[in-house]
Amino acid sequence: MPVTIEDLERAIRAAFPVSHLDIEDQSSGCGSSYAILLVSEAFEGKTTLARHRLINQALKQEISQLHAFSQKSFTPAQYAVHQAKSG
Repeated sequence: MPVTIEDLERAIRAAFPVSHLDIEDQSSGCGSSYAILLVSEAFEGKTTLARHRLINQALKQEISQLHAFSQKSFTPAQYAVHQAKSG
């Protein structure tokens, strides 16, 4: 059974205090490739690598069923700066 956006969202929200979450199915609906953008205060003081490891561990079961998975992680303050630059 393919992984759904709802599966990923449920697992992420169970593992992290979420300030903002975007999940994009990049597989044209077949559920084999996702990209996420996660904003959480849990990332304060952590390197990008440490954040990715936390996310990978929290989504271990789901990621094992995917062909591709990409992630961006920000603290709330970093995300505000990111939005200002993108805006």
